[in-house]
Amino acid sequence: MAGKSTEQFYFFATKNGTVKKTSVKEYSNIRQSGLVAIKLDADDQLLGAKVASGNDKVLLITALGKCIFFEGNDVRPQGRATQGVRGIKLRKDDYVVGMDVITADDEKQAGKYEVLVLSAKGYGKKTLLSEYTVQGRGGQGVFTAKLTSKTGNLVAMRVLRNSGEDTKEKSDVEEALAEPTDLLVISKLGQAIRLPITDIPAMGRHTQGVRIIRLNDSDEATALALL
Repeated sequence: MAGKSTEQFYFFATKNGTVKKTSVKEYSNIRQSGLVAIKLDADDQLLGAKVASGNDKVLLITALGKCIFFEGNDVRPQGRATQGVRGIKLRKDDYVVGMDVITADDEKQAGKYEVLVLSAKGYGKKTLLSEYTVQGRGGQGVFTAKLTSKTGNLVAMRVLRNSGEDTKEKSDVEEALAEPTDLLVISKLGQAIRLPITDIPAMGRHTQGVRIIRLNDSDEATALALL
């Protein structure tokens, strides 16, 4: 039986649900003027890029609360100046807001990882990665949050290690390399709040979460960062 692939790729995702992976070797000689990394339609934009192996899995989450979790091997490698393939089938007015890569080792410990989502009206929650089953690329996915006019659409997501898993005392070096402990949420009008990740409850996929930041009617959450 063939061994697992050790080749490294850049994995791209766009707002319109397109995904692409290209060998890092394609970027070994970058000109001063830059290189084309991905071809985009006029109404699309690059959402993010991650380094991945041929054995990793990919998680996409959309504004209307859908999520798809699929094998990175379902995406064939392509050259730089290519458009990619469909990662998730989007409903009308939906778009991708977050992408992350789950390594093969991480996926084996899915109970130790959580998917953090944030909505426009300041609601958030964590859900165990183990609640997301692997599907085929290009499907509609499953719901990852119950959204209402009170919560607004999802605006951001992150995959993080379950903060309650490791309580032992760490050395200075281990502390410097440790997982993030705090969450920073920023709004469109410049309001920000920092809170411990442990303050955000772990909840199932079919829930709306809890209010993380209180916002005026004219404001909305736009971004999050892990610190």
